[in-house]
Amino acid sequence: MASPETAVSRRLQSVKNIIIVLSGKGGVGKSSVSTQLALNLYKSSSTARVGILDVDLTGPSIPRMLGLDGHGVHQSSDGWVPVYADGAEARLACMSVGFLLKKKGDSVVWRGPKKNGMIRQFLSDVRWGDLDYLVIDTPPGTSDEHLSLLEHMAPVHSRLSSVIVTTPQAVALMDAMKCLSFTRAVNLPVLGLIENMSGYVCPCCGEISNVFSTGGGEEMARREGLKFLGSLPVDTDLVSLLDASDVKQGPDDSSEPSSTPEKPAESFELLGRYSETSSAKLFQNILERVATSLGELAARE
Repeated sequence: MASPETAVSRRLQSVKNIIIVLSGKGGVGKSSVSTQLALNLYKSSSTARVGILDVDLTGPSIPRMLGLDGHGVHQSSDGWVPVYADGAEARLACMSVGFLLKKKGDSVVWRGPKKNGMIRQFLSDVRWGDLDYLVIDTPPGTSDEHLSLLEHMAPVHSRLSSVIVTTPQAVALMDAMKCLSFTRAVNLPVLGLIENMSGYVCPCCGEISNVFSTGGGEEMARREGLKFLGSLPVDTDLVSLLDASDVKQGPDDSSEPSSTPEKPAESFELLGRYSETSSAKLFQNILERVATSLGELAARE
């Protein structure tokens, strides 16, 4: 029996794949993984259209990582206009509560119902258009935001999948298990698991040292029957790039919104600089495995 049409299903009817990025605890680099996933999907094809939705309402970091701090959301006759990270290309759309704050340092002090309403607006009122992929960065854990997200997207459940991010430490893996338990309880397909911060890349010689430990994520994936998507060591070049939002605004290096708010940058400097990092090369293998998992999931449907 077909699901009843809703405002969310109408808005997302032209979105082919929706990938929810999850983590059991904070501090494992989930948002940086979400950003890298969106960038790699974007550069996988010259025509790929990608959206990234930041529903980490109390800690929105995606705007800064994409160099979009200072931009605001604008209303059109067809809904909210997302902010485009790639300028005139308009193939990488971003939406975050960070665009709605008067000051980027303002806190978001909302109870569950208001969070639920905000997520519903992001899904039903944003002019996403035709997207090949919508990457959704969520808060750590499994809370109101996750339940609201899945409730509103129930009519498009067949296009939903997820990626779990963990670090190698035992405490992170324990929380990742809770995250996996959540996906099974709500019947959310898991494309695989990424072990982040798996060692440290020396910026001088490129040697990888195990700061914490390594291999725990791969072992968990093997034990639980998940696809292990790959490991990502701590990369100081990537950290510097995603932190330095002031250098990625475009030719005039302005922190003010452009005169065309939905297309803030004339050139996509971020992508070029990201492609030079060691993380970008490692993520290519991860992306191939994500694509394989998406293909297997589609074949099962």
